[in-house]
Parts: sequence; C-alpha cells; structure tokens
Amino acid sequence: MLSTVPDAIRRRRAFALPGYKTFAEEGFDGEYVSPIQMTSGNLTGPMLISKDWLDAPSANANRAILTKQGYLPGNHYNRVIDKVLVLAGLVRADIYITPVFGLLTAKRSSVIPAKDRRASFEAVGQHELMDRKPIALGTDAASVLRWFGIDHIETIHPSARGLTFDDRARRIAKALEAA
Repeated sequence: MLSTVPDAIRRRRAFALPGYKTFAEEGFDGEYVSPIQMTSGNLTGPMLISKDWLDAPSANANRAILTKQGYLPGNHYNRVIDKVLVLAGLVRADIYITPVFGLLTAKRSSVIPAKDRRASFEAVGQHELMDRKPIALGTDAASVLRWFGIDHIETIHPSARGLTFDDRARRIAKALEAA
C-alpha cells in the first residue's frame, strides 16, 4: 500500500485505544508518525519496525531530550541501533524507524496485546510502508507483519536479552544488509 507521510500522520493523530495515551495527550505530537523519526525518518531509507516507541512515564521523565531528537541515546535499544549503523556505514538520517504500536503504554516494558498492536498497525503503520520491505525488530513486530501478510525480514529486537550489544548489532546489521 502506497500512502503519504501526511496521511500516516493524520491517521496517527486520529488513532486511540482505551488504556493508552496518544503522543498528543502527552505533549509529543509533531510532523512525524513517531518522535524517533525526528532523527530517523528517511522516507527512502531502510525501514526498521519494532514494538513501540516508549512508555508514557519514560517519555515524560525524558521530555527535554525527546523533544529535541526523538530518542534516548543511552537506552539499550538505541545503543544497539547506533552500533548497527556503524557496522552498516550509515547514520540515523539514512534510515526510517517506526513502531507497530503508535501509542504510549502506562509503564515500561509493557506487554501489548496482539489485538492492540494489530489495530495500531492497521490504522497507522501499514500506511508508512511506501513499498518498502521492512525489517522487523523482534517477535512482536514480526507477528504483526505476518498477520497482515507483509513481506519482511525478521531479526532480533535491539533490547533482546542474553546477547551482548555487539552480538545484537551484528545480527541486525546483517538483516539491514539483506534489505
């Protein structure tokens, strides 16, 4: 499905589910589908899709840096992504990162039911694909893409446990290379 970014932004702004906060409700609305696209929003670059962006308490506690660059450089996810980019010879401006679930959870590392992830992707995420073959970071993102029959490359989540940051980065960089 080929959509436009303004269409996806409009859809994100209109989407809500009980029990979750929207970006606008928490003061993170902007000209992006997800705040991480402030620095990783290349519409022609490789597309990385993970479970979600952040939870509401973490977003609010880190408002200053998030309103400036859209991501937390010190968290595990982003430290691994930075290593991936070095291995691939890229910078954040070369890639497009988005979540399958475009709302904020009430607490960190929340389990988001499959039906909620699918509802968010159906309403918003599928309109970001723009004929790209996404790289699913982790099983939560991959299961949503499989549900909708979207061809993708599956790899581990940058925050996956049991591997070093370097091991995770090498696996994700290999998927990025395949894309």
